Order: sequence, then C-alpha cells, then structure tokens
Amino acid sequence: MRTLRNAIEQGKVHHAYLFVGSRGTGKTSMAKMLAACLNCERGPTIDPCGVCESCVSIASATSMDVIEMDAASNNSVDDIRELRDSVQYAPVTGRYKIYILDEAHMLSTAAWNAFLKTLEEPPPSTIFVLATTEAHRVMDTVVDRCHRFDFRRPTVEQLTTVVQRVAGKEAIEIAPEAVALVARNATGSYRDALGTLEQLVTYSGSSVATEDVLAVLGVADDDLLFGALDAVGARDAKSAWRVAARLADSGREPAQFLKDLEAHARDVLVVQTLGEVPAQLRITAERDARLADQARRLTGADTVRLLDLLAAGMRLSKDGADAQTQLEVALVKAAAPEVDPSTRALLARLERLEGVLAGAPAAAAPAPASAAAPAPTPSAPQPPVSEDAPEPPPVPAPPVPAPTASAPQPPPAAEPAAGEPAPEPSAAVAVAEREPAAAPAPAPVGELDLRMVEELWPAVLQNVAETNKMVAGCLAEARPLAVSGRDLTLAFTPDHGFQKRKCEDAAARELTAASFRALVGVTPRLIFETRDAEELGAEPEVLGEDDFIARLRSEFDAVDHQPDQEDQEQA
Repeated sequence: MRTLRNAIEQGKVHHAYLFVGSRGTGKTSMAKMLAACLNCERGPTIDPCGVCESCVSIASATSMDVIEMDAASNNSVDDIRELRDSVQYAPVTGRYKIYILDEAHMLSTAAWNAFLKTLEEPPPSTIFVLATTEAHRVMDTVVDRCHRFDFRRPTVEQLTTVVQRVAGKEAIEIAPEAVALVARNATGSYRDALGTLEQLVTYSGSSVATEDVLAVLGVADDDLLFGALDAVGARDAKSAWRVAARLADSGREPAQFLKDLEAHARDVLVVQTLGEVPAQLRITAERDARLADQARRLTGADTVRLLDLLAAGMRLSKDGADAQTQLEVALVKAAAPEVDPSTRALLARLERLEGVLAGAPAAAAPAPASAAAPAPTPSAPQPPVSEDAPEPPPVPAPPVPAPTASAPQPPPAAEPAAGEPAPEPSAAVAVAEREPAAAPAPAPVGELDLRMVEELWPAVLQNVAETNKMVAGCLAEARPLAVSGRDLTLAFTPDHGFQKRKCEDAAARELTAASFRALVGVTPRLIFETRDAEELGAEPEVLGEDDFIARLRSEFDAVDHQPDQEDQEQA
C-alpha cells in the first residue's frame, strides 16, 4: 500500500479509513498492520519490529489501544453510544487508539447517523478503520469522510506463492499439484488457502500429498476434469457419462464437481480467447501445457455451451434436483448436441445459411443446358408467338426456343414487330442467361419459410419458457399457419382466446420475436389469428348421444329429472 506507507512516513495519517474487498483478502490484517506501524516502540515506521510489547500485544489481539468491533452483532444506536464514550479516553500505552469495525455495512441507519459526527471529528489520537465486503451498503456521507482502499482478490499464482512460503517456514512437505489444488479451491481468499493448509496438516501430518487434498476437499483431480472436456470435444457421450460414473464411484460430491468443471471450462475459454495461458492461470508447467493443448483441440462454441449447461445444472441442483443427474445431463448434452432441441435449432440455422450461400452462385449462373447449347442461328428466335396460333408446329425445335416458350413471362424474341429485324443472337443469349434468376432458389437470408418455422417451433417454446413460462404455455396452443417474408401468422382455435390475447401483449410479442432472432437470426413480424380447428389440421370432434348429453349436463349444470307417478298419470 504505497499510500499508507507515504502517510506513515510523512506523518499524514488520516483519521478514518474504509477497507473494501471480498472475504479473505486481508482487510482486518492490514488494519492490524497499520496499528502496529503506528504504535511500534520504534515508530511510527513502515517496518514494525514485531518484538516490542506493543507489536506483540497487537498480534495476539490483547492490546488495549486496538479495539476490534463486530458491527454485525454491535449495530445498534446503544453500541455506537458506548463507542463514542470510549473514544474520549486517551491511548493507554501507544500513540494512537485504533478502532477496527469489521463488517461495517451491517450498522443500521440510525447507528450510522449517531456515529457520523464522531467519525468526522474524532480526538486527535483516534483512528477508525472500517472493513466491509459490501461498500454499496455504507452511507455515502460515511464514505466521503474516509480514505477508501479496495482490496483485490489474489490470483491462483499469488495464492500458490503464499501457500508455498508458509509451508516452507512451517517445514511442511507438500507436492506442487497439491499446492495447485489448494490455491484453486481457495477461490481468491488467503484465509481459505491457509485454513485449508492447516486442515491438511492436521489430517496427514507434515507431509501432504495430492490424494490428501482430494480426500479433505472432495474436489476432482485434473484427470477427471480434462477427461470430461476431452469427451465433449470428441462428441463421445459414452465417455462423458463414464466420467460422471467414475466421480460417483470415488464418493466425491457431484455438486462440487459441477463447480470444479465450471472453473476448468472457464480456464479453457480464457486460453482460447487469449491464445496462451495467462499468468493468472499458471500453476505447474505440465498442467499449463495440458491446458493449452486442450484449448486448441476444443472449439469456443463447445466450451461456452458446456459453461451454460453447467450453470443450469448448478441452478437446478440448488433448487433441489439431484446433482449427479444434472452432471450427467450436462455432460451428455454437451457431448451429443443432437439430444438438445435448442442445439438442433442452432444447427438448423447454420444449415440454412450454408444452403443459401451454396445455392446463391448456382442461381446466378446460367442453366447448364443454355451453356452447352450452340450459338443460335438467326432462325432460332422464331417460335409461334401469335395469339391465333393454338400451339407450336411439330417441327424439330432449335435449342433456344424451348426454354423461352416455357418461361413465365414473354420471351424477348417476341417483342419486335412483324416487320422489324430480329435481335442479334448474342443479345438473345444474354437475355436468356439473365432469366434463370426467376428459378426456384432457397429462401434468402432475412426471410422465413413455413417448414423451417415448424421445425424450430419446439425450440422457440423452450427459449421463451426459460424467461416466461406463462407466455410459453399460451404460445404452445398456437400453430404456425403461414409465412410471407418476415410476416409469421400464428393461429389459435376459438376456445383459446385468452391465450391469444396474452400472446398479443407487447412484452410477449417482443419475447417471442427475440426467441426467433436468437435461433434463426431473423426478427419476424407476428400476426395472431383465430381459425377453426379443422383449418389447423385437428380432427373434428364427433360426439355420441351419451357424450352429447354429458356435455350438456356439464355446460348447463343440469340434473336428471325422473317423472313421478302423478306426472305419468297426467301424461
């Protein structure tokens, strides 16, 4: 902390500091180090001795001049009043009295207001250090009165260095692969990394092996992680499932494996994006080389899709679904895209685009028959064009008149009047070569066709259901009826008027259109209509006499009336 060093050396220590950072990044430890620098017998100094009475008492949390408060359990106005009263007393042995408020964001609004004046103008020898993981919950008027320092999460490489240094000082033998597992499992927390190391020493003694880390943490080893992504890249669903089975046989937690696999897939994606293993991901030379090789063999689409599937699996397992099942589903879907409707939709979109690109040159090129035909003679453009002539005479036809006679519009050769000269043969050939543009061709990019919409309809419903299940349920009652350019007509039967009105809502329209856009790259203009069931391909309902009577009873809430004897006599 360059700012803190300069403040101590220049005697410009502020009266209030705000330390912000995620858990385990050293906020409270830094506050104690600041207190040691200020109250050391040799200080104020940036290099406290660590052996004087003040340094020792601060390190052992027994100093009367360094008061730690847990704001989560002391967050009331009464607690702040006690703090204001104690602030008035001078330091006991040191130069400064340092108050460390941990989890400062837990103070209530009333407590902050009661504390505000004291925080702004404390006694000259009093310093406040506020530590929090959620700075946005601290009042702005408090933040304005503090010098703020943001603590960043350490990288895996930094955690590895710290674990190795501590292990060296404590005479702990630990394998490099075990250190890598400890650092990766710490998730950016020094406290977690050192706590895990202490737990490993208790479990296995002064010699820690990779198997000990796997047993204590329950994390997956690199073979399982690399094997899972290799199976996904090879499109081998059997191997992907066997990875999940091996995990189950080992007794490890599938929920933890989902997290570990997500972290590994994220590492692969980073390497694919950067083209190299960055310093933040480097652990051992062997693992780095293996990670780079796997990133080259997999595609970015495979990696991103696996991350999406793992995220969905973790979300479902958190909601109560079986984690082992979700792991197997995620791996099988990633290795076998054809079992996933949304993936089939994406593949259909790619096939359509490829078909359009492949068909465009063919549509623009002249027909093979025209290209192979010899140059026409002046008598070639003489097909019968008179309206009085019922049909062409049965004479051998030259190569050009046949296609011009079958064209959907009058051939250019028929335009000259009777006395005018016929067009040049080269001009006739040029016109004939331009005519094939009207031949059937794939739907252009930016338009829809009904067959494609019908194939993608289940995937559209699935995408909509991920955002709004009610809209998806209403859309499920509709049927794609017609397509014209980008106009898509969806039809409901008369008994589904409520669903039709829900789908016509602006938000529902936008959601449906966005689903189509995500799948096919085209935003349709939605038209909702009401059609009879027969028009939508449904079989007409034929009711028998008993069914008809039952329907009447149900609709009109009717009951059977049995005539009594008097009614029968009157009849």
